[in-house]
Order: sequence, then structure tokens, then C-alpha cells
Amino acid sequence: MAPSFVVVPQWQGSVSPRAMRLSDGAEAIRGDLPSSATVEVPVPVEAGDAQDTGIDRFSSLVMVRERLTRALRDCVTPVLTIGGECGVSLAAVGHASARHPGGLAVVWLDAHPDLHTPESSPSGAFGGMVLRAIAGEGVDGLVLGADERVPFDRIVIAGARDIDPAETELIGAAGIRSLSIEELESPDGILAAVRATGATAFYLHLDLDVLDPSVLTGLSNLLPFGLSVETLGRTITALRAEFELAGATIAGFAPASPEAANDDLPSILRIIGALTR
Repeated sequence: MAPSFVVVPQWQGSVSPRAMRLSDGAEAIRGDLPSSATVEVPVPVEAGDAQDTGIDRFSSLVMVRERLTRALRDCVTPVLTIGGECGVSLAAVGHASARHPGGLAVVWLDAHPDLHTPESSPSGAFGGMVLRAIAGEGVDGLVLGADERVPFDRIVIAGARDIDPAETELIGAAGIRSLSIEELESPDGILAAVRATGATAFYLHLDLDVLDPSVLTGLSNLLPFGLSVETLGRTITALRAEFELAGATIAGFAPASPEAANDDLPSILRIIGALTR
């Protein structure tokens, strides 16, 4: 039986000193998933090296991408991919896009738009480049090909509030649809944005840092003025009512300890419920 959940405790796409907590967070979420419907993609112990690509830990990231692609190959129903960091969405979106050729939108709920290239990135972290790679712009090995890429006019960014100048320039030049936290208070705006892409199905990428830190303490990036779990739940419910859910990612859970993870897990499980029920 194909899995409903794929857990990928990948941390290498982050250069934060707290990056290993992302692996711990994925494992903590796995503990509350049904074991019979869950598989885990092994992540190499080694950090990996850049191989002159400008992407930190490139070699390990390519290895995990290949492993996740194999894990998803036979899945014909939507899969919830649990990271780790945001880089896991590259293979997951590629799989969903191949199953919905020309008809998939990507809804990117994240405090960051993740639209860098190695040339513009201030850090070399692939987690900050993954959406650009999903659109087909990036380095061989970590970029979607012509049959999988999702063009900028089928991407909707929502909740981003830490945007670098190079990303702001691209959003304007490419006409990428972007909604603020305030515009998510009602589902109307995001529904209109996805309708405008012409897509019939959507892939939801959720970096938990789109939430307010008062809601979840185990965030790798603590940025104020984020979403509440209730608003996020309404957004997911409204999107699923109008469009087919082709798959989803939850990333960015970085608890400081097992006890801290336990405090946050009820909120995360509510989100998983909104995506799966």
C-alpha cells in the first residue's frame, strides 16, 4: 500500500545553528502518525559539500531528493510530506506536478518566499532557494525539469514577511501573486489568487514559521505577526472545498527539547487533520 505520510528529517537545507532541531521535529511528528501509512526517507548523517554549486551541503540534498522521489514514485493519492526543512518540497511538488500536468498551482505558506538562486542567496542555504527551483530555475540536481516545474504564474505566496530585496524584485518582475498575513484573515483573497492561476489542483507547502510564535514555540525562525492556527485551518478548508489537494508539505518544526515538542504537537496535529480529513 502506498503511504499517506512520508517523513523526511532533512536538515541540510538550513544553515541555522539550530538546523538539527528540524530533524528532531520531523521525528516528533512521526511519532503521532499511523505507522502503517507512514514511511521515512533516510537522511545521510554527513552534512555533504557544495561541489562548487553555491548551495551549501549540495551532495546530501541531491541524495535525499533522489530517495524521496523513489518513495513517492508509486503514490497515486495525495501524500503529506513531513520535513525537516523546506527543501523536501522540491521532490514532493515535482511528483504532484507530474500527476497534474499543466493544472497544478503551488500555494506557498511561509514567512519567507524562498526565491533565491545561489547567486543571490546571502547564505547558500537551499531552503531559501527551493521555490525558485520548483519554478525551474536553479542548479542541475536540485531543480525541477520541464515536465515538473510550476511556472511563476501558477505560484501563490502567502504570509511572507521576511523578504530579501532580490526576492521582492523577482515577485514584481514575474508577477507572482503574493498575499500578506492581513489578506489571509478571510479565505476570499487566496481563493481568488488560486482561481486566477487557472489551476484545478493545488500543492500546499506549509512552513510552520508562517504561524505566530505565540502559537508555536518550536519554530526555526521566530517572526512576529503571523497566522493563528484557526486562520490557517480556515484557509486550508476553503482551498480544499474548491480545489483538489494534490499533496502537501509541513516543514520547519524545530523544538528545543522533547518536552517542548509535546507542547506544540496538538496544534500541529490540528493542521494535519485539516489537510487529511
